[in-house]
Amino acid sequence: MFSPLHDRVLVRRIEGDEKTSGGLIIPDNAKEKPQEGEVVSVGAGARDESGKRIKMDVKAGDKVLFGKWSGTEIKIDGEDLMIMKEGDILGILA
Repeated sequence: MFSPLHDRVLVRRIEGDEKTSGGLIIPDNAKEKPQEGEVVSVGAGARDESGKRIKMDVKAGDKVLFGKWSGTEIKIDGEDLMIMKEGDILGILA
């Protein structure tokens, strides 16, 4: 198992639709990478100047939206995941 450090978040991308609204199939090389994901695990949080932990706003299981160029793609146990700072996450999807 992988545990992120500090204010890092491990995210699994949620794949988008394979078809357009008109029913056309989108080939893999024409798809944009989704900017939506599910939080797999989170670090303990960064520390402020006094050394006190700053609580994380996201938790495992949250569905999140992140920037197009956010994070670093990694592979763990054959699964493609992303690791990013909590600040790269734009919001939590309800």
